Amino acid sequence: MKTILSISILLALISLSSRAQKYEPNWESLSQYETPQWFSDAKFGVFIHWGVMSVPEFKSEWYGYHMYRPTLTPHQTGIPTDKKNPTFEYHKKHYGDQSKFGYKDFVPLFKAEKFNATEWIDLFDKAGAKYVVPVGEHCDGFAMYASSLTCWNSKDMGPQIDVLGELANAARAKGMKVGSSSHLAYGWYWWNYVKGYDTMDPQYRDLYNEPHTFQDKPTKAFKDLWYKRAVEMVEKYELDLIWFDFGFCTPDYEEYRKKFLAHYYNKAEEWNKEVVLNYKKIEFVPIPDGAAVLDLERGKLDRVRTLPWQTDTSIGRNSWTYVKDWQNKPADELVDEFVDIVSKNGNLLLNVGPKADGTIPEDQQETLLNIGKWLKVNGEGIYGTRPWFFYGEGPTRSKLGDHTEYNQKSMSQKDIRFTTRENFIYVFVMDWPTEDIIVNSMASDIASLPDEIKHISLLGSDEKLSWEKSSNGLIIAAPKKSIESKYAYAFKIELEKAPDGIYKSKEKGGHQ
Repeated sequence: MKTILSISILLALISLSSRAQKYEPNWESLSQYETPQWFSDAKFGVFIHWGVMSVPEFKSEWYGYHMYRPTLTPHQTGIPTDKKNPTFEYHKKHYGDQSKFGYKDFVPLFKAEKFNATEWIDLFDKAGAKYVVPVGEHCDGFAMYASSLTCWNSKDMGPQIDVLGELANAARAKGMKVGSSSHLAYGWYWWNYVKGYDTMDPQYRDLYNEPHTFQDKPTKAFKDLWYKRAVEMVEKYELDLIWFDFGFCTPDYEEYRKKFLAHYYNKAEEWNKEVVLNYKKIEFVPIPDGAAVLDLERGKLDRVRTLPWQTDTSIGRNSWTYVKDWQNKPADELVDEFVDIVSKNGNLLLNVGPKADGTIPEDQQETLLNIGKWLKVNGEGIYGTRPWFFYGEGPTRSKLGDHTEYNQKSMSQKDIRFTTRENFIYVFVMDWPTEDIIVNSMASDIASLPDEIKHISLLGSDEKLSWEKSSNGLIIAAPKKSIESKYAYAFKIELEKAPDGIYKSKEKGGHQ
């Protein structure tokens, strides 16, 4: 009996050991990773930029970086220009000299007295979001969770609330996945160290780090702290997703990237859950394709990618955190972008910027709720879908890369995007069609639709539509009745069998 028991214990230990060692900190081992289906199905998440940087309500989330720099200083080089820095001047005028009122002095003003995690999550749920990603720690180093590694955290200072913890609990109660973001790696470059500034005061080193020049590389001590804090965040809340900003994607963090990915993926194995790590491509490729999930900031891809990817952008055209001159994007613009992203196998992570008191401004709420109303009607052509052979057709094509949204043209009824699920193809016409719709890529002499069309309908309408196939394309007669749903309009094509597409091709031996 003892022998049998000993063998059982030994086998259990071997099993646990092998599970813990599934991923090693090298790219060959990390290439085993596969993006979870929940992420590919979810399509839509909400990002939340909120923290101490929300207090001054000026310019952007980069307030802390600029308030100590008299002239504009590009974050890529750290070399001052001859142009006066408006944030520096604003700070002196409204709060006093930087030697008297530093960034640390905003912390007591960050009270979050109206914050209600349940109300926020209810709003995001009505918007149709399937996952939520609060900023866990921005470049300023203030942790928005109950950290044991820094006293500068939202539980011990400011609002004295475990923000990430409360949002995680409320989101999971709604069935949402929970992520968080870390921007801390760039925090090494965030502050300017000038005699007289509080950034030089030893008693605030835990917030401002050791004084150094912009040209100095992050020390091992700083990178070790970054690693410990990132690990603490994912372990404490068993995060389904962790999002890293560009600092994490620099050559300085190469070994730490591999170490962290292996640790996170192995932890997920222990938790018996599938997780996502978002990263950015900068001047070089920080993570091989497939070992994590690519994210593009305020930009998109211009073609279908067989590997899942994500766009992160803000409802605010000019900022991620709330500012007094917040420029709110309307829902119709965001829905067009959303459909275009999904047609190329991407997800949309859409940011809100709450005020420091914890309220989400009405214009942002209205945008979210309008997206939610649209998804109530059209969600079946979004959630759980996959790309077709072509992302779409028409005159408007996305610019490729980060920060390209400012150069995007508005889409019209001439622009069409496709998604598929089961034996359906969804044809999204990006504005209300005032004339017959011609889908050129479904022409009768093109083998894109090998199976017969059984039925075509318009989501949100009970009108019977007429259609025909010709050598010019599939022609769908323009609907005669208008519908309540606005923005992009989804025509649902039912086929005899599931259509071919990039995923069916992959099953037949296509590559990723």
